[in-house]
Amino acid sequence: MAKTILITGASSGIGRATAFHFQQSGWNVVATMRTPENETELTELDNVLVTRLDVQDSESIRSAVAEAVARFDTIDVLLNNAGYGAYGPLEATPMENVRRQFDVNVIGLLEVTKEVVPLLREQGSGVIINISSIGGKMTFPLGSLYHGSKFAVEGISDALAWELEPLGIKVRIVEPGVINTDFGGRSFNFNNDPSMGDYQPMVSTLMGALGSMPEGSDPHLVAEVIYAAATEDGSQMRYPAGPDAHMLMAARASQDDETFRNTVRSQFGM
Repeated sequence: MAKTILITGASSGIGRATAFHFQQSGWNVVATMRTPENETELTELDNVLVTRLDVQDSESIRSAVAEAVARFDTIDVLLNNAGYGAYGPLEATPMENVRRQFDVNVIGLLEVTKEVVPLLREQGSGVIINISSIGGKMTFPLGSLYHGSKFAVEGISDALAWELEPLGIKVRIVEPGVINTDFGGRSFNFNNDPSMGDYQPMVSTLMGALGSMPEGSDPHLVAEVIYAAATEDGSQMRYPAGPDAHMLMAARASQDDETFRNTVRSQFGM
């Protein structure tokens, strides 16, 4: 019997690539997104349910999970992928944007997980995969909100693994590096106030660094890592994704704070 994965944020990037990868591997796929009416390709595939789920809308979460169970009987893997990056000086960021960053990347993840856990607990098995980032293990300038949210995902996942492991449920974390997605487009929210002159040199430096950022890994590479996290036995919890992720996290682990910060200063020309 085919297993079922529910994916949040499946309209583009990593989530979309993962939906195709699991479908092609014989899985049932619940591909959720805020605007399913815009999807034209996943809806044509066998064993794929495309439905609405907005991690800031509790009713849509309950409805999507209920639809998944009605169609495929249960859920075996939950992929918490929906998220975006808020950057910029904290002082220049409206509180509504502060709250939205954590509502989407953290509270939404928790609410979706809370809705799915009873199914996994009842069947005594399942995997919860949370998409973190190298930004959940290290920080870069003007990313207090994004990094804060991803550090939270790391801590939540680590702690949740303790309470779910005795129930037969695994919690795993995928940590991508730079990926060729729309993270710099609709998944990127930059806040700035040019009248706050003290911050502008760092803003210019960061925007210049983003403009010259090397090409990232293909989202399908991350999908392959997610598939490994969903199907492998063993106790591995963290799965870096992309050559730069492996390199940067190894460098961070080997350096003290001062050395790492000096390295970042050098790379950003600060």
